[in-house]
Amino acid sequence: MINREWHLLSRPVGWPKPEDFALVEAEVPTPGAGQVLVRNKYLSVDPYMRGRMSAAKSYVAPFELGKVMQGGAVGEVVASNAEGVSVGDHVLHFFGWREYAAVDAKNAVKVDPEAAPLSTYLGVLGMTGLTAYAGLLRTASFKEGDSVFVSGAAGAVGSQVGQIAKLKGASRVIGSAGSDEKVKLLVEEYGFDAAFNYRNGPVSEQLREAAPDGVDVYFDNVGGDHLEAAIGRLNQGGRIAVCGMISVYNNTEPAPGPGNLARLIQTRGRIEGFLVGDHYDLQPQFVQEVGAWVRSGELKYRETVVEGIENNLEAFLGVLRGDNTGKMIVKL
Repeated sequence: MINREWHLLSRPVGWPKPEDFALVEAEVPTPGAGQVLVRNKYLSVDPYMRGRMSAAKSYVAPFELGKVMQGGAVGEVVASNAEGVSVGDHVLHFFGWREYAAVDAKNAVKVDPEAAPLSTYLGVLGMTGLTAYAGLLRTASFKEGDSVFVSGAAGAVGSQVGQIAKLKGASRVIGSAGSDEKVKLLVEEYGFDAAFNYRNGPVSEQLREAAPDGVDVYFDNVGGDHLEAAIGRLNQGGRIAVCGMISVYNNTEPAPGPGNLARLIQTRGRIEGFLVGDHYDLQPQFVQEVGAWVRSGELKYRETVVEGIENNLEAFLGVLRGDNTGKMIVKL
């Protein structure tokens, strides 16, 4: 049996190019002691993967050249050498970018396809969902009555941040997105109070109009002009949670920082970065609360699904371009 898998051939400079990668045919691995063989059904592609393609020191090890890359995946166990995991079980793991994976059972989490669609364990009920939940409620210390601004608000994380804020009693939720269609989605389906297309004019001016009374919380997925604009509208005691800065991931030169950081002195504002891996203790609470909202229809989600392992790279590049609405998923 053939196992197709994506390898990183060279470290991208600027925007990743197709020649930096290769779709390679390999043998399907045999699971060792304590391992299971998983036939992946859905793969995740996420902005953080761009950082792993660089050799720069970061919070996670870089992808190795000439070897298969990694990412979130959910699939069906087709062979098992581990107690407690049976053939036919479905598991979540982090050996994506391939069709079959031999996974240590201790690193595989059972998921129930009857409780929710398998793809949701990579998105709304998975890592991106927990990122939104932890970043808003813990890092940004959201409280009822706060006014919230979310950048990249039509993406997998941002769309949940805005909806959770509304469900938790935000006084106003504002989102930015990269198309008029996405702006319409934020307001009409996700319940944002206001939204704007950052391509239609300066972010600072559009945010000022959307948030005339300022913002108490800014959830940052973009960085750059969005971060500077948010600092400019931050109310006294405002909090900024930095989840990502996709606007600078492909820069070849350091991006200039916000020119108005001194305003944090006036507002007593706080900026804090976070990683979802530091907040896995919230997982049971997150699954219980968000799972109930999803089942009731109070929290809505979208997925952009790309078919086929051969299109995994294009799906990833699409995330960097902002092609996706909600979570980008590759279906095998």
